[in-house]
Amino acid sequence: MKVKSQVLYTLAQARGAVVSGACMAEKLKVSRNAVWKAIKALEEEGFAVESLPSSGYRLSEENNRLSEEIISAELETKALGRKIIVLDETDSTNNYAKKLSASGAEHGTAVIADCQSAGKGRLGRSFVSPKGTGIYMSVIIRPDFSMETARLITSCVACASAEAVESLCKAETNIKWVNDLYMNGRKICGILTEASLSMETKALDYAVIGIGVNVLGKNVFDDELSAIATTIEAETDVKISRNSLCAQILNKLEEHLGKIEERDFLTEYRRREILTGNIITANAGEVSLTGKALGIDDNAELIVQLDDGTIKSLSSGEANLCRIKKN
Repeated sequence: MKVKSQVLYTLAQARGAVVSGACMAEKLKVSRNAVWKAIKALEEEGFAVESLPSSGYRLSEENNRLSEEIISAELETKALGRKIIVLDETDSTNNYAKKLSASGAEHGTAVIADCQSAGKGRLGRSFVSPKGTGIYMSVIIRPDFSMETARLITSCVACASAEAVESLCKAETNIKWVNDLYMNGRKICGILTEASLSMETKALDYAVIGIGVNVLGKNVFDDELSAIATTIEAETDVKISRNSLCAQILNKLEEHLGKIEERDFLTEYRRREILTGNIITANAGEVSLTGKALGIDDNAELIVQLDDGTIKSLSSGEANLCRIKKN
């Protein structure tokens, strides 16, 4: 690891505390001049580092540059995020991660971009991904659980992401079945899981989990999109660290995926889910359904009582659009 990367990791580990140049030089076994040069190089790359005379350096709370070193310093995982690729821009982190997966990328590899030129939502929809405001992350997993359990991945990710967001901004974060996070009735996050099956074993070879979160800014979207989408900062007036959010999502995700077969996360998922109890409309294939959402079953399917009294469980594969009916 280069001195610059080591210095950045050391500052990130300090969590806002001041670290003297002498202390870093001794720890990294380099000269104080080498530390100073590394600090200057980081500043030139856009990292916000505060220099305190006669004291040392610290990473500013205003730092908004995504970094493998800063994210890694906050990780508590064994596998997820232990290999991180940070990009200034890509068409889609899911596309990038799928190419890596096909080439044998290891379980837990995370691809994170500052912006996307062609962000992907479900069913070919686009996901608006402006520069410097959100996190656009795709995580490669190579699970050993069954295909039946694999159907729970997206709902599991939604629960983990909601917990991660709430842990940093302390504001209630809801889930709109099956893959969106909401604050105050507007969307802050979308999740897209794409999987590849092994032709030999007929089992899951890998899955790419795409997570896009609108984090910073108060006037990020145009008028049309602002009616349905928002950012964490706009709803809470809190500027959370994008690096910290990446780390917390990975931490929570590994925790929940490790117990996914037990389905324990569904209790928390149900508590946060916002369709239940409402009259909803759903597009199931070419058929439009209307009914009352009764809850989430143990397969993370939405239980709906149709107008004629019929009870139907909708899978995410069946319902391509599901929303609360407007009067």
